[in-house]
Amino acid sequence: MSKGLPKRSEDYSLWYNELVKKADLAENSAVRGCMVIKPYGYSIWEKMQAELDRMFKETGHSNAYFPLFIPKSFLSKEAKHVEGFAKECAVVTHYRLKNAEDGSGVIVDPDAKLDEELIVRPTSETVIWSTYKNWVQSYRDLPLLVNQWANVVRWEMRTRLFLRTTEFLWQEGHTAHATKKEAEVETMQMMNVYAQFAEDFMALPVVRGRKTESERFAGADDTLCIEALMQDGKALQAGTSHFLGQNFAKAFDVKFATKEGGLEYVWGTSWGVSTRLMGALIMAHSDDNGLVLPPKLAPIQVVIIPIYRKDEELDAITEKANEIIAELRKVGVSGKYDNRDTYKPGWKFAEHELKGVPLRIAIGPRDLENGTIEIARRDTLTKEQFELSSEPISDKITALLDEIQTSIYSKAFNFRGEMTTEVNSWDEFKEILEEKGGFLSAHWDGTAETEEKIKDLTKATIRCIPLDRKEEAGVCVYTGQPSTGRVLFAKAY
Repeated sequence: MSKGLPKRSEDYSLWYNELVKKADLAENSAVRGCMVIKPYGYSIWEKMQAELDRMFKETGHSNAYFPLFIPKSFLSKEAKHVEGFAKECAVVTHYRLKNAEDGSGVIVDPDAKLDEELIVRPTSETVIWSTYKNWVQSYRDLPLLVNQWANVVRWEMRTRLFLRTTEFLWQEGHTAHATKKEAEVETMQMMNVYAQFAEDFMALPVVRGRKTESERFAGADDTLCIEALMQDGKALQAGTSHFLGQNFAKAFDVKFATKEGGLEYVWGTSWGVSTRLMGALIMAHSDDNGLVLPPKLAPIQVVIIPIYRKDEELDAITEKANEIIAELRKVGVSGKYDNRDTYKPGWKFAEHELKGVPLRIAIGPRDLENGTIEIARRDTLTKEQFELSSEPISDKITALLDEIQTSIYSKAFNFRGEMTTEVNSWDEFKEILEEKGGFLSAHWDGTAETEEKIKDLTKATIRCIPLDRKEEAGVCVYTGQPSTGRVLFAKAY
């Protein structure tokens, strides 16, 4: 199989786009800026969904579904919120088409104008908080811990598969609480859920941090985030959790009767991750041969490929392969026996390497005679002979999958360490950013003006104020003004 992938070192952007397409993850659709997620790509997203959904439910949340359309008047109720999303909104103005009188095709029926225009949801705070007004009367109705799996639309001019598309898939949590403290605890808890998912399942090390006021979610009082580093030295925001204060409660008049008999506004949060995580998964681990998938998210964890010349050889290999697949299924390992006779073994090896299958087993007639199989690892591209009589195959495979999961994380963690640099002068900042990239840990004077100026001059933004940063006196890398601690700068997706 001809993979035909560009090298990352030569054209990282082209490598990424070609890999997404050639690995059968997604493709551009007939609608500009939108994508078709193909079955193999969607099966990875489904595994992400399943794990996140489990984690949400373990922390007390339930799923619901809210309308795709939002009355335009709802957006104007929260000024900062509408300002943050106004340029990206798709608007529905009419509800019917009709045939043109000159026979040129269909046109919008001018008589079918909506009484109130509808926004195709860019995010659901407004429609959900208008609903919460009906759900909350008393402290007994709180907390509301609700999550929604949905699609959203943000009209993007420059798009890239998974990373930035006009329509994308995500989940959005929206919670309401009786006290500020409860809402703040929820905001932190969900950021930590995202971080745990990224590190334990995606094998993606992340920095837990707080956004600056300029980078905060529109309508929030505080935004926590997890930031990851891709192999080209650019950062990617992998999840956000927002403390909304009482902003949306006041905008939609969501009050509750307290235990003491008073009437107060509730406190809110929202949090979300999207199919951008697919982009992060690809860019953080994959190589010039194709995808490298962490075993916990791989749709196929083990593929078995027969090597044979005669049909009777295939029959014997098939019997052994089916036996191995059955044994692996008992311990929760997903296996596939690729016995297609339309492709040669070498082509299959390349295809499954391209698709990031963590382990590949090859079995030939001589292996059957010797009681061995060949096991190849996708992460290291190494092979070993395994004697089937030495230990149960399920023990060997589960141990290898655990080792691969850990190894992929360690490689990404070490890379991030190598690509994180403390800088103390403006010249050093510019030089490291241009020649090396990655995270730059630098003092900042805390002003939005300095943040904006650095962004204008270098395209680097403050990715976050790390939650574990040391409070230390210093001087801003750009202005020389006093600073109380370092923040992380980077160019970002």
